[in-house]
Amino acid sequence: MSFFTALSGMRNAETDLRVISQNIANAESVGFKKSNASFYDLVASGAGTDPRLTPGIGSALAGITQDFALGTLEQTGRGLDVAINGDGFLATTNPISGDVSFTRAGSLRIVSSGELQDSLGDQVQGFTVDTDGNPTSTTPSSIVVPTTNGAGANLANVSITNRGLVQASYADGTVEPVAQIALASFAANDGLRPIGQTKWAVTGLSGNPVYGNPGVGQFGSIFSGALERSNVDLAEEMVSLLTAQRNFQANARAIDTSTQISQTVLNLRS
Repeated sequence: MSFFTALSGMRNAETDLRVISQNIANAESVGFKKSNASFYDLVASGAGTDPRLTPGIGSALAGITQDFALGTLEQTGRGLDVAINGDGFLATTNPISGDVSFTRAGSLRIVSSGELQDSLGDQVQGFTVDTDGNPTSTTPSSIVVPTTNGAGANLANVSITNRGLVQASYADGTVEPVAQIALASFAANDGLRPIGQTKWAVTGLSGNPVYGNPGVGQFGSIFSGALERSNVDLAEEMVSLLTAQRNFQANARAIDTSTQISQTVLNLRS
């Protein structure tokens, strides 16, 4: 039984090492959120068993949870970079499949068609606005900046204000509001499914997204010209890495000791 107890410890230490390695590998990934592995003990006993005589039989993975604490906001000076200071996610739509995903990585760009996209080419979602820049809808749609205005002037520049308003500047000197970036929140962020590329997808555990305006209610405000760095603390992860390595070595040593004891018993019997 001691073999299987130590084996479960080795497996869990290996899982812990994988989680920590993932965190360290993404220490410089914009909008990345670190994960933590937690475990529980296993005890084989019945209701009538004396608890003072009950040994454990190992441990098992309780779950891998994501830490959505705010990362450091770093000024970039780039007009289409946005960081969310508080709760909420940018909503993006895949232009081919139509799948909606959510991210905290706010490195945005304008393509030739006028679409506002993230760095992966997914379309950023927002609310339509009136001529004063006030939202006129509660249902988000893809943000498209007109490449010419009503007077026929060509698009010269696109900027995003600190309240998430996308504004287009044209060659004739006019500035027009285009849309307001929509933020999404969830009943349980921990229930979101990571799908890679610092994006998450909705699950039954997270609940459906609720969309709203930046800086209103539970939604965080938007910082223009900044990006949110990973919330991984390298010093903390290195300590956890050493601890997980020690746990793995200790369980491996326990298996080695059990093997020696079994060999000694077999030699006595022979």
